[in-house]
Amino acid sequence: MANIYETITDNIVKAIESGAGEFTMPWHSKGLGLAMPHNAKTGDLYKGSNTLSLWIAKDSKGYSTDTWATYKQWSEIGAQVRKDEKATTGIYWSSFDKAVKGENGEDDIERRIFGKAFYVFNADQVEGYQPKDFQPTDDLTKRIEKADSVISATKAIIKNMGARAFYDRIADSITMPDRFRFTGSETSDATQSYYSTLLHELTHWTGATKRFDRTKGKRFGDPDYAFEELVAELGAAFLCAELGIANEPRLDHAQYIENWLKALKNDHRAIFNAASLARQSVEYILKFNQPLAIAA
Repeated sequence: MANIYETITDNIVKAIESGAGEFTMPWHSKGLGLAMPHNAKTGDLYKGSNTLSLWIAKDSKGYSTDTWATYKQWSEIGAQVRKDEKATTGIYWSSFDKAVKGENGEDDIERRIFGKAFYVFNADQVEGYQPKDFQPTDDLTKRIEKADSVISATKAIIKNMGARAFYDRIADSITMPDRFRFTGSETSDATQSYYSTLLHELTHWTGATKRFDRTKGKRFGDPDYAFEELVAELGAAFLCAELGIANEPRLDHAQYIENWLKALKNDHRAIFNAASLARQSVEYILKFNQPLAIAA
């Protein structure tokens, strides 16, 4: 019988080669912000160069919202910036009038313009914030006992909040969007989407320094970052198969992986190298739950 991991990897490669399509996150973020960067407390739009810098920060850091505020402003509306979150810098331009001597020796007024830095955090970086127009939907996900058992056995720190999924290497914790946000996609239901996303982040968790010490990458989209995303998504596909969440790799996995292969200049060899590390991660995760551990 063909190795399950090799079969899944081959099927994903075939899906990519036949045209995987466009990937979209399997959860909704309705009510989390306008298209333009705006302030969470005042509602004012950020203007000029700040619009561009906040758009760039949102894209490079993977934030799901255009809502920003300073540390003090978040506190004033009852939210708290999470520990170790890094601020994004903006520039506030102002001016003042200064008396100077004119060419004829008479007093003259000169307008001076200066810039002052301010520091803001995205809504994805805080706890305890919901926009006024946000209405939670019904939770469409169901509990999968086998998957929950394997995940809990790792004792990984997992927080369900907000509208962004990520693994924080400094805090060694996983943050997941609230379960009610998951809507699924054309090829998966909300339950499959939730667990696939969580298992993706759990694979990232295995790459911590004190575990397999994989290189994460220094910035969003660089080659090391892209390669680690391949490892995590293949790990999610493998774990979904092991845990009975999905018998076949879904198009979602192929679409996501294709995005990162493009960042690696479509190096299809990378997917097979990543598959080896993903298998290592899966075996590590499953060994926490001995009855479900796979044979060496």
